Amino acid sequence: MKYSFIKLPSAKRSTASLWAGLVSCLVCMSILSVLIRDIWAAPDGEREKISVTTLRARALKIVAVDAGKPKLTATDGEGQRVIEVSPNAKVQLNGAPAKVEEIVPGDSVKFEINEHDEVTGVDATRLQAGIVLNIGGGAIEITTDYTDKHRFQLADDARVLLNGRESRLDELRRGDQAQISPDRMGLACKIDVARHSLIAQFWENFRHNLFKPLLLFFYMGFSVPLLKIAFEFPHVIYQGLTIYLLVSIGWHGGEELAELSGGVLRQALVFMVLGFCTNFAIGILAYGILRQFIPKMRRVDAATVAAYYGSDSAGTFVTCLGVLAAASIKYAAYMPVMLAVMEIPGCLVGLYLVSRLRRTGMDALGNMSDESGYDPHATSPLVNEIDVAEGHHHKTKHEKAVEVETRMALENKEDENGDGASHQAAGILSAEMLHEVFLNPGLFLLFGGIIIGFASRLQGHKVTDADDSLFVSLFQGMLCLFLLEMGMTASKKLKDLKAAGWRFILFGLLAPNIFATAGICVAHVFSLITGSPLQLGTYALFAVLCAAASYIAVPAIQRLAIPEASPTLPLAASLGLTFSYNVTIGIPVYIMIAQVVIMGFPVGGR
Repeated sequence: MKYSFIKLPSAKRSTASLWAGLVSCLVCMSILSVLIRDIWAAPDGEREKISVTTLRARALKIVAVDAGKPKLTATDGEGQRVIEVSPNAKVQLNGAPAKVEEIVPGDSVKFEINEHDEVTGVDATRLQAGIVLNIGGGAIEITTDYTDKHRFQLADDARVLLNGRESRLDELRRGDQAQISPDRMGLACKIDVARHSLIAQFWENFRHNLFKPLLLFFYMGFSVPLLKIAFEFPHVIYQGLTIYLLVSIGWHGGEELAELSGGVLRQALVFMVLGFCTNFAIGILAYGILRQFIPKMRRVDAATVAAYYGSDSAGTFVTCLGVLAAASIKYAAYMPVMLAVMEIPGCLVGLYLVSRLRRTGMDALGNMSDESGYDPHATSPLVNEIDVAEGHHHKTKHEKAVEVETRMALENKEDENGDGASHQAAGILSAEMLHEVFLNPGLFLLFGGIIIGFASRLQGHKVTDADDSLFVSLFQGMLCLFLLEMGMTASKKLKDLKAAGWRFILFGLLAPNIFATAGICVAHVFSLITGSPLQLGTYALFAVLCAAASYIAVPAIQRLAIPEASPTLPLAASLGLTFSYNVTIGIPVYIMIAQVVIMGFPVGGR
C-alpha cells in the first residue's frame, strides 16, 4: 500500500502580517496572564472538594434537609456531602436559636466540629439578595429579576449597612444591591447594602463575562486566522452544531411554553407581533442610516445590509442565553419563539427595498442611473476578478462568496458540485421565494424543536427528562464549539472590510447599540402599557434580537432574489463586526441599559 503525502506550500509572510501575528500573540498572552492571575488569586478552598477541613473553615450552601435523621446535604459549588447532625447540636438561624427542620435549601451554613469529627453546632444564615425597588413605611422592597417583589418590614433592632458602614433606611436608593437577613418572624434584622456606579457595575459584569468559557472559545477561534494556524473547522460539524443548537433552543422553549397559562400566552403573542414590527422598522431605519452616512454605497448593497440587520442572529441569541444562565438572570419562556418570529422581517425588508429599486431603474448589475457602472443593457450579475483554482476549472470571487453564503445558510448539500453558478433572481411572490422566507432550514429546525418540546412536556416531565440530558445538559459545551467556529469565520471576514471604508466599519459597531436601545425602549413601553413587568433577561434577549444581524436566513434570500448585491459586504458587517461586538461587549452593555430604563421608569409607577 502506498501513501501519498501532500506538501503544504510555504506561505510568504509580509512584514505587516508578521507584526500582526506578534501583536495577536501579545494580546493572547495578556488575556491568559489576567486569567491565570484571577485563578491563583482565588482562595484555595474554592478548588478543593468538601472535606472535614473544609467543613470547619468555610460556609457551605444547603441543597437538601432530612429532619428525621437529622441530616444536611451541603455543597461548596463543586462537590456535595451529607452531614449528620448530633441531636444535641446547637442550631442557630440568623443568630437566633432554631431547629434543624427550620433550615431550608439555599441557606448558608457553618459547622462546628469536635475532635471526633462530630457536628456539635450549626450556624445557618438565610439571606434574601436582590435590587432595592422601594423604601418607606419602615419597610424595604427588593427584586431579583424586576418581576418578583419581596417586601420586608424592619425589626426594631435592625442594622442597616451601606458599603460596610452603619447607615439608615432612608439613605438607601433604588437600584442598590441589598442582602437581607430575616429573623424567624420574617422581619429584616440586618440589611447589608452595596452601592456601585453604573460604570463600575458594567465593568464588573464585563470583566466576569470576558473570561467565561464561551468567550474564551470565541477568542481562540478568532486568533486562528490571525496567527495563520493551518486549521479549518469541518463544515459538516458546523452544520451539526447549528442543527443541535436550533433544535435545543426550540426544545427547551417548547417545554417552558407548555407550563405557561393562557393569559401569559396571549401577552406573548402580542409581544411577538410587536417584535416583528420592531425588526421591520429597524431594517428600514438601517437603510436610511446607510444612505445618509455612506452615500457612496450602492443602493442595492445598502438595502441588502439593511435586510441583514432587520433580521436576527441565532448565534448571538444562544450566546446571550449562555451569559444569562451563567449570571442566573431569568427570562421569559417564549423568547425562543421570538427568535423565529423576528428573523422573518429582514427578509421582507430586503425584498421590498430591492423591488422598489428595480421599479425605479436599477440595471441587472445592481447599479442605479446615478451610480458609476450603470448599464441599462446589462443582462447578468457583475463578475470581475477571476481566481484560478489549483484544479482544472475557474471560479470567480463572486462565486466563492456565494458559496460562503450557502454554507452559512445551512443549504450547502453534499451532492452539489459546488460550481456556484449565478442564476436569475426569483420573483418576490414566487413559491420558491415564499418557501425560503417562511420555511428556511433555520426556521424549520427552530419551530420543529418548539412543537416537539411543547407536545412532549404536555405528556409530563417523565417524557422529557430523558431527552433533557441531551438538549439541555450538553447545551453549554456545544455552544463553546460553535463559538470556536464563529470566531474563525468572524476573523476571516475582517479582510472584506478593507474596501468598505471606515464609515461602514463604524456602522457595524455603532448600529447594534442604537438598535438594541430602541428595542429596550419598545419592550419597556409595552410593559408600561400592559402593566406587566418583564424580566431583565427578557429585555436583554429582545435587545440582542434587535441588535444582531442575520447570517442564516437573509443570505439564502439574497442568493435567490438579490444576486446583484455584494455577497461579501453584508456578511463582513454581520459576522466580522456586529457578531464579534455583541458577544464580547454588547451583551453586558444591553443589560446595563435595560437596568437603567427599568429603574428610571418603573412599571406601575412604583
